[in-house]
Amino acid sequence: MGIFNIMKKIACLLLEVTFVMAIIGCFSVKEKEPTPKKVNKNLPAIRVEGKCFMNAYGDTVVFRGVCCSDPVKLIRDGKWDEHYFEEASNFGANVVRFAVHPENINSMGWDSTFAAIDKGVEWAKKHKMYVVMDWHSIGNLKDEKFFKPMYKTTKSETFKFWKEVAIRYRSEPAVALYELFNEPTTKADVDLGTCQWYSWKSLMEELIDTIRTYNPEAICMCAGFNWAYDLTQIAKAPIERKNVAYVCHPYPMKREKPWEEKWEKDFGYVADTYPLFCSEIGYCLKDEKGAHIPVISNDEYGVAITRYLEKKGASFTAWCFDPDWAPVLITDWNYTPSTQGVFFRDYLKRVNNR
Repeated sequence: MGIFNIMKKIACLLLEVTFVMAIIGCFSVKEKEPTPKKVNKNLPAIRVEGKCFMNAYGDTVVFRGVCCSDPVKLIRDGKWDEHYFEEASNFGANVVRFAVHPENINSMGWDSTFAAIDKGVEWAKKHKMYVVMDWHSIGNLKDEKFFKPMYKTTKSETFKFWKEVAIRYRSEPAVALYELFNEPTTKADVDLGTCQWYSWKSLMEELIDTIRTYNPEAICMCAGFNWAYDLTQIAKAPIERKNVAYVCHPYPMKREKPWEEKWEKDFGYVADTYPLFCSEIGYCLKDEKGAHIPVISNDEYGVAITRYLEKKGASFTAWCFDPDWAPVLITDWNYTPSTQGVFFRDYLKRVNNR
């Protein structure tokens, strides 16, 4: 009996210890710090609402930023890295435009180029900048005639590019805008064939339908003729698809001064009904590196175009955040601003509060 009593006492003691430990455990769980919520690093999704871009919170968004020269070009220069995007953000940009040239993506390879673009998207997101994806060709896609070899593509390749983009980035809100074809034109010192607006409109609508098969929410941006300057046809024959914006490249020499009345007639009126994105603006002095028609001007143009676009609620990206492709925003890889670079940097930092 003595041994039995001892064992009984030990068992009771173990039960008491277990109970006390359970009580302590309950208190310790209650006293734990709450688990932090996972930080959503994504920028809010963008949609078209009437004539505006709006984010998922219902805020109107005006994109103002810079054009990257080309991911492959920057890779070859050793500059496609986070520092490049940090400098763009420091420049005041809230958006960057990736100018993907057909010749470059084919020379580097599609898989390698898109892997690099993936990194660029992540770096842009980290520095709170959206991305415009731009198929950077110049010429007549209908007839497959192009201004220079670097812009040479085909309809099938163009559809292939946008299918890849639509699938790859359909769940990535930072890749906000798809600029379907950089600069449509039949006017050049080389034979670019013929194309009427209704044919171009039909081709763009077909391309949009293909994109929407894979990304129904994609915002597609369409340019007019005359090197993406002339949007007069939109008044009578707009693109007949939803979630569409229009592109213009109103460089200073496209029209003589005074500019504003002509801008209103040529493209600005579009912003009263649809989102307008001037995906290339810029200028350089006549004695600066790379000066050429149609970009030669001075700060007068910078003031005029930014005031005009601000009045219209239009977005823009300035060309180009690279010291080699004029009109340049930077003069070297120390990111020293050019004449227009000083102007746009100061403007972007002010209006974007960066």
